[in-house]
Amino acid sequence: MLTILGFAMIATFLVLIMTKKMSPIAALVLIPALFCVAVGQGAQLGDYVIEGVGNLAPTAAMLMFAIVYFGVMIDVGLFDPIVRGILKFCQADPMRIVVGTAVLAAIVSLDGDGSTTFMITVSAMYPLYKRLKMSLVVMTGVAATANGVMNTLPWGGPTTRAATALKLDASEIFVPMIPALAMGLLAVFVLAYVLGLRERKRLGMLTLDEALAREPAPAPESVSTGAGAGGTGGADRLRKDVTASAGGTGTGAGADSVDRGRDGGRDGDGDGGGDSGAGDGAGDDDAFQGLDPNRSTLRPKLYWFNAGLTVALLAAMITELMPIPVLFLLGAALALTVNFPHMPDQRARIAAHADNVLNVSGMVFAAAVFTGVLTGTGMVESMADWVVGAVPEAMGPHMALVTGLLSLPLTYFMSNDGFYFGVLPVLAEAGAAHGVSPLEIARASLAGQALHMSSPLVPAVYVLVGMAKVEFGEHTRFTVKWAVLTSLVVLGAGILFGIM
Repeated sequence: MLTILGFAMIATFLVLIMTKKMSPIAALVLIPALFCVAVGQGAQLGDYVIEGVGNLAPTAAMLMFAIVYFGVMIDVGLFDPIVRGILKFCQADPMRIVVGTAVLAAIVSLDGDGSTTFMITVSAMYPLYKRLKMSLVVMTGVAATANGVMNTLPWGGPTTRAATALKLDASEIFVPMIPALAMGLLAVFVLAYVLGLRERKRLGMLTLDEALAREPAPAPESVSTGAGAGGTGGADRLRKDVTASAGGTGTGAGADSVDRGRDGGRDGDGDGGGDSGAGDGAGDDDAFQGLDPNRSTLRPKLYWFNAGLTVALLAAMITELMPIPVLFLLGAALALTVNFPHMPDQRARIAAHADNVLNVSGMVFAAAVFTGVLTGTGMVESMADWVVGAVPEAMGPHMALVTGLLSLPLTYFMSNDGFYFGVLPVLAEAGAAHGVSPLEIARASLAGQALHMSSPLVPAVYVLVGMAKVEFGEHTRFTVKWAVLTSLVVLGAGILFGIM
């Protein structure tokens, strides 16, 4: 019964958010609460929630201060050279922009933290997608899938968990997997290329010089709401933001009054509400004005201090010098104090990023209800036992393949901790009985990470969709099929190369 209710709870949650019948926060809280009562453990709901909140509190704290830290770094101009380099490469070509998104996400993922990757990637790429009116779910889907492949780095989490659970050396698991992971990353780049060509066909292509030569676009209410096609349509969408500085930092004059909802209804209600540019981040369509080259928050004299601080912070994360929440707390405090020594300026920066902080931390604590009930009621354990027991005896010699296939749904519907510490040892034991090495089982278990990064149980994905202003259900509908395909490429390459 627990198995059926567990799968029913997950299915109900996914259906409700993908059909937009409930918001993710409401669904994460109310659905597990109802199923907890249905299981007959309603009296323990409070204990399960408190336990779940306690387990995710460090993650919520990390995300809160990480958003403040990287928000400040974006404000002061640390990532402006990256943005300029990408802009020069992309040249207002949708195909190049999507490929650039995949490359940037893969490179930044080397730090091993998904939240960091998504904050930097979205901050750099969001203005380009907005200027061309490109699909924002293409950006979130490509970024999440690229980060999922790179999440298998030993300091990223899953590899370490697999090594710990099976008492193996992480390098013995990861190093032989590099060719398969390279094929997975190549698949992401090919996917980005194909999706980019589709966006180019839909929107047209325009060189940056041509865009700069155009006059600003007409007011939002007079701009066509159609998707557009051909070079002229692309020009109409791009020229406004390229030729004018964005408002919202006190330096603009309403240049960011781009109407919302042009990406096929993906980014709002399309009411065309403009921005006077007088406020600090108060625009109706916040296109990450932190990338405006003339903003008042720039600190060019402190560039190398900020770069050194960020490198030191990432190095401390990789070497596990301190818990990550503590590192970001210290980093955010130091970044605010040095870059904005006056209290009004500090308050303004914190207020500018408060919306993202509240949305993401709220989503994490709501997810704590879901995971707390799923674990506390025994649903996770029951589902895992059922899945393992459903594997036919004849598949014993092929347990590596079975593990790889199971890693897709299980790491999507479970936390990495639940899968690697709860399910993987059972799979490894079943494989050992048929002569399959634990190393092969461990490597195969990494195949599903491309899909895992879009799981509703991964806090970082809420950073991604929140900053990109994309509905989580829409992101899920678009991304899951491509993430599954990428995971299968990794698994297939691993089998082809004899790694598993």
